Amino acid sequence: MSPFRSADAAPGVLSAVLEASDDSILVVDSTGCVRSWNHAAERLLGFAASEAVGQEVGLIVPRDQRDAFAALLDRVRSGDRIDAIEIVTSAKDGRRIDVSLTASPVRDSSGAIIGATLIGRDLTARKRADAALLASDLRWRSVIDSAVDAIVVIDGQGRIEAFNPAAVRLFGYSEAELIGHNVNELMPSPYREEHDGYIGRYLSTHERRIIGIGREVTAKRKDGSTFPVHLSVGEMNVGGTRKFTGILHDLTTRVRMEEQLREQTSLVRLGEMAAVLAHEIKNPLAGVRGAIQVIGTRLPADSRDALMIREIIARIDALNELMKDLLLFARPPQPRPAPIDVAALIATTAGLVKSDPALREVQVTVEGAAPTIAADADLLTIVFENLFVNAAHALNGRGAIRVSADIRDGVCLIEVHDAGPGIAPDVREKIFTPFFTTKARGSGLGLPTAKRLVEAHGGTIGIDCPPGGGTTVTVRLPVGRV
Repeated sequence: MSPFRSADAAPGVLSAVLEASDDSILVVDSTGCVRSWNHAAERLLGFAASEAVGQEVGLIVPRDQRDAFAALLDRVRSGDRIDAIEIVTSAKDGRRIDVSLTASPVRDSSGAIIGATLIGRDLTARKRADAALLASDLRWRSVIDSAVDAIVVIDGQGRIEAFNPAAVRLFGYSEAELIGHNVNELMPSPYREEHDGYIGRYLSTHERRIIGIGREVTAKRKDGSTFPVHLSVGEMNVGGTRKFTGILHDLTTRVRMEEQLREQTSLVRLGEMAAVLAHEIKNPLAGVRGAIQVIGTRLPADSRDALMIREIIARIDALNELMKDLLLFARPPQPRPAPIDVAALIATTAGLVKSDPALREVQVTVEGAAPTIAADADLLTIVFENLFVNAAHALNGRGAIRVSADIRDGVCLIEVHDAGPGIAPDVREKIFTPFFTTKARGSGLGLPTAKRLVEAHGGTIGIDCPPGGGTTVTVRLPVGRV
């Protein structure tokens, strides 16, 4: 007689438990034949007990899963217990149902394994919820990843949990470098040291000082450089845990534009002042110069008074040149582009510089062959003359200035290099500031004027001091239509 009779043979309590369970419970014998089938199994798989009992358990296993299921039963027959593994079953109507299966061997009174108990829990709802959560997470991640602004998510201790691609581009860190690290690594001092205190104060007092408000702050890149950002902070609750989302918008361009606007406004005012000075000072100055010259002609050439007259005239001429420099800087003329040979213009300007007796021992070599570009030759002559004179002064009037002219990526690139002592970093930061000079005599308008004239052509000018020594000034000019 088979050790399995029917569900009616089970004790009443056990039968009640089986039928009341929300999990599908079935018992199979050693051959894989179903011997017991509860109501939950009927609801889940669609087979009534009368249809399932006596049938092979393969009835509820899809064809492509039967080999794996047979291996599972073999393990149970050998005495293994299998806990909560995910399998796929097949309902009466052909639907595939994900199930969490626990399988245990059934033994007779002598301890011999005579079958297996299979308990299946429907995973459909959980799988649907997982899929919805995954889709939601993917949508959230898609929004975060495609955002133009940097987005950083931190926990209540300030540890970074998310760092989107825009943040990677903005700060220079990879996401892996920062996940789990304190967000204060993105801040310069003293904000870096104070940040944890800000979070702690908010968590204890709930007093909002930036959350939902936003403000302009200073951030720090991986390379240590700082830059302005607008920071908006939002708070969220995930599973009872507070988290904070920071959205950072780079203000570097805006701040630069504001600085340029302020500079342009100042230059307009300076131009107005220069025009007044030119009118109110230059004309009277010319009259004074002429009168002194007349007086000088009446004095003996070798007299002490004649020498003083010549010195006065030299000072007046210097003052007149300063007025010209000021007017040129404050109100530079608009370029009148025409086809020019850059290399030839550089060589001509170098010749003009060498005509100065104090600079005769300076050698200027021009390398490269830049094609003809559209530019204002007169204005560029002023630019190159300033650069050559500065380089010659750095060489103390003796040495070589090397100039290269080339076209790269549609831009005319001119580099002026001298082998002088170079420029200290603190001086280099101010080199284009009007009226800043390290010379005993000079207006401090040469390089600022050169910068304005280059920018009037749509170009840029920069200064670098290579590790090998010396100074390199790089001028970039658009080729334009010739």
